[in-house]
Amino acid sequence: MDDTLIIAGRSFSSRLLLGTGKFSSPQVMKRAMEASGAEVVTVALRRVELENPHDSILSVIDAGRYLLLPNTSGARDATEAVRLARLARAAGCEPWVKLEVTPDPQYLLPDPVETLKAAEILVKDGFIVLPYIQADPILAKRLEDIGTATVMPMGSPIGSNRGLRTRDAIEIIIEMANIPVVVDAGLGAPSHAAEAMEMGADAVLVNTAIAIAGDPARMAAAFKKGVEAGRQAFLAGLGRTHKTAEASSPLTGFLRT
Repeated sequence: MDDTLIIAGRSFSSRLLLGTGKFSSPQVMKRAMEASGAEVVTVALRRVELENPHDSILSVIDAGRYLLLPNTSGARDATEAVRLARLARAAGCEPWVKLEVTPDPQYLLPDPVETLKAAEILVKDGFIVLPYIQADPILAKRLEDIGTATVMPMGSPIGSNRGLRTRDAIEIIIEMANIPVVVDAGLGAPSHAAEAMEMGADAVLVNTAIAIAGDPARMAAAFKKGVEAGRQAFLAGLGRTHKTAEASSPLTGFLRT
């Protein structure tokens, strides 16, 4: 059965997107990327030299295998985020950008006002915009209306590994969305990724949980399986929940003599 993820008309067989921060070395990151099956990898524009082919991170990312998704991590307002995105495009990157505007240094919560403002500018400028947002259904709808390619609501704060603390709001976003919903941030275990996919999310983005694991490649493979299992469960149709027990076998008839 064909179950392709489509973002802005581009097809992907994997529904796991991978971040590239916090890995102990580029070689460890490369092995995790391969084990994850991911086809989209994000790179913080503040951490790489896009014009340097020998950059330690970029040098291990096969451009023929992965879509390099620059992100504006560290941008504190719309102006800074737009500048970073344009620098990436000028350096030869495809016009795809993961939009992050996080002025809060402690919790790295995305600024909804500045994110919407930056998204409007970048969409008009021809970018394919994937915005990282708090799990706000109204903001998600506004972003969809102005033409973003996805919305990326947070499960919990970046790097916290706390899982889906915003589940109820994400469910509303999924119900209302006509574009892919990618759950981003806070997923700390493959079971968290499976849960997001079971809810009907189109994809998840994971970084910290894989990068800081004792064996990042093995953890990446585990997340790959979690995403696939959650997606298959969603497509199969999860059974209803009940407050009381419900026998799986009939309780009458078969005991007659």
